Amino acid sequence: MATSQDTPVRNIVFDMGGVLLDFNGPLFSRAFTTNEGDAAALDAALFSSPAWPLLDAGAISESTVERMAQARLPQRLWPNLHECMLHWHEHQPVIAETNALVERLHAAGYGCYVLSNAGTRFWRQKDRIPSFPLMDGWVVSAFERIMKPDPAIYLVLCERYGLDPASCLFVDDNADNVAGARVAGMQAHQFTSARELEGYLKELGLRF
Repeated sequence: MATSQDTPVRNIVFDMGGVLLDFNGPLFSRAFTTNEGDAAALDAALFSSPAWPLLDAGAISESTVERMAQARLPQRLWPNLHECMLHWHEHQPVIAETNALVERLHAAGYGCYVLSNAGTRFWRQKDRIPSFPLMDGWVVSAFERIMKPDPAIYLVLCERYGLDPASCLFVDDNADNVAGARVAGMQAHQFTSARELEGYLKELGLRF
């Protein structure tokens, strides 16, 4: 059986937050508040709260997350919280260099995929990803009820799109998620920048 060490990379699987789009709770919170103290409180109650991973896992709804955040905030900030819940994704910066790299890889014939821990808000987030129309497929945790770094979610992607895990390079900024991909039989690389990733891909022998 071929292993990830002797199988050429034919497919690149990208994380979303931190790779294709920035995910920055303090930044989002500042967009809906007027001072640093309120922004810090909003971030702590929402994006940095224990409830947020449950949203990504598909275990609770956005309305439940909002109610849980209300319990951690003064009532005067509830309108700010509500607006943030509705519109935070509109403030999610694009990582342009990675998206440009996806375009080049796609044009060169490599498979390009998204595998993300994200909530059902993904339906709106994806429209902010310039390279998303070029993706050959995607898997998101909230819809599968499985989260990275569980090896099962990487195998969901491979089985759904008929991919040999050993032919896939998974790219994520989180070290635990990279480790999970390796357990699933993928090749994997921890993302630090698009330039560094491009150099790594060329070291692997990819031509694009």
